[in-house]
Amino acid sequence: MKLFRSTLVVGGNTLISRVFGFVRDMVMAWSFGAAPATDAFFVAFRIPNFLRRLFAEGSFSLAFVPVFQEYRERRSPEELRALVDRVTGTLAGVLLVVTGVGILAAPGVVAVFAPGFTDDPATFSLAAGMLRVTFPYLLFISLTALAGGILNSLGRFAVPAFTPVLLNISLIGAALWAAPHFAQPVTALAWGVLVAGAAQFLFQVPALARAGLLPRPRWGWRDAGVRKILRLMVPTLFGSSVAQVNLLVDTLIASLLASGSITWLYYSDRLMEFPLGVFAIALSTVILPDLSRHHAREDPVTFSATLDWALRLAVVIGLPAAVGLGVLARPVLSALFEYRAFTGGDVFMASLSLSAFAAGLPAFIGIKVLAPGFYSRQDTATPVKVAVAAMLANILFSLLIVGPLWWHSVPGAHAGLATASSLAGYLNAGTLLVLLRRSGNYTPAAGWAALLGRAGAACVFMGLAVAWLSAQAGSLGHMPALERVGRLAAMVAGGALVYGVALLVSGFRPRHLRHQA
Repeated sequence: MKLFRSTLVVGGNTLISRVFGFVRDMVMAWSFGAAPATDAFFVAFRIPNFLRRLFAEGSFSLAFVPVFQEYRERRSPEELRALVDRVTGTLAGVLLVVTGVGILAAPGVVAVFAPGFTDDPATFSLAAGMLRVTFPYLLFISLTALAGGILNSLGRFAVPAFTPVLLNISLIGAALWAAPHFAQPVTALAWGVLVAGAAQFLFQVPALARAGLLPRPRWGWRDAGVRKILRLMVPTLFGSSVAQVNLLVDTLIASLLASGSITWLYYSDRLMEFPLGVFAIALSTVILPDLSRHHAREDPVTFSATLDWALRLAVVIGLPAAVGLGVLARPVLSALFEYRAFTGGDVFMASLSLSAFAAGLPAFIGIKVLAPGFYSRQDTATPVKVAVAAMLANILFSLLIVGPLWWHSVPGAHAGLATASSLAGYLNAGTLLVLLRRSGNYTPAAGWAALLGRAGAACVFMGLAVAWLSAQAGSLGHMPALERVGRLAAMVAGGALVYGVALLVSGFRPRHLRHQA
């Protein structure tokens, strides 16, 4: 119940952030549509954002939290505070150098990550200019991740979970009020990203002070704890978040496809990240400190029980989320984004990639739950090997699927990129599960077959129900905004009701989530 309550706290605050995120995307779609200028911004934002997820959240946090918990369980409070001070000083120093290099080398970075822009000098120049503004976001958001890692390890999840709301508020303000004052309006969004980075870090400072762990940055490259974190980080820098690596590959290839492809993939990914953020990342955030603590206490039974509970919860919530998002792809996009510059044609194209991403949602959720089973034991080598293999598979899948479509100029080729990402996700999640079982760190409890059967059957009924509700609602594109959202909410609520009733009728009860040791 403690884990479940913590997951609800993180998920609830993340839900607020996602709602603001949808408002942000609606405002951006309404203001800028899908055009070369928006493609340039999304590349300029995605590069530091990708590095943030790979480095700050995907690498640093996964290495820092287990070591922090080890110090908390086995060392004195003075040693714990010294670790925080030296980690902060070392992290900030390294990031200052990386940020400076990124700003100076912005054109080269854009050429690497979006080579298709080189054929359009105006778009290329715009993307490079905005990247110089957005790159310092990496510095601020990485320090924010450090602060969040400390607070999460102390069981204080609310402040770190609410912090991302500030990014959405900043971008909404930039789009509505700042954009008209710029010669190139979309440039205002880049400045909004920079302001948001600083605001998110400052927002967490009071919580750190109350916890008695406000850092006093000190360079600590030779400190044993810092070096241990850095050693654990090295492999995860290459593969801690394969979903984001796959998305970056999608961006590179999409820049070679039809204009608007990057934007269609962006909005598809944003919607897929709703269940990932509200549920999967929340669950991963909560179980990582808990698993790390059980490992530090040498309690393998409770370690396995925690992982089993998380996987069961992932099945019960993740499967219907994938089915619902796939079936309702077009109505969701239409209700949220089909305004002014973002046309019905854009909705259709984005729905193709959203449906393909939704097919891989269970795998992406599985990765978020399974990876902490390795990182909590300070094993960063195994998941990175799996992630790199999956990344290479994604590139291969992308070339095999998208190549023929691009060669024959088939509309909707970008959806092949989402399909490749989903296939690579299943390869990643399946391999992690097999390795955890073989190592003896995870032993599934009895009742898994029944749970999968019940959840699968309930998803079938739910899918049929939401498909029927969608057909009854008709096209949402010409309705007023409130009516669109209302009809979409009715579809989602109806599907959730059918799923819940079907689960109960099948015999499912909350006790089936518990591990029977």
